[in-house]
Amino acid sequence: MFNRLLAMKHAYLKDEKGATAIEYGLIAGLLSLLIVAGLVVAGPQLEIIFDNIGTSLSDANAG
Repeated sequence: MFNRLLAMKHAYLKDEKGATAIEYGLIAGLLSLLIVAGLVVAGPQLEIIFDNIGTSLSDANAG
């Protein structure tokens, strides 16, 4: 019985499925932070670009 418990403990400690899930979670969190930071930095420039596109479309539609 004791040997079986030790074998189960060893198998539990060797299982890396949870570690993999945590790694994927950390990668997803890091990517999310990078995307948000990129949008904060590029946001004003993107707003100008889309305003110019909107103005061009409005002028084309009016003419």
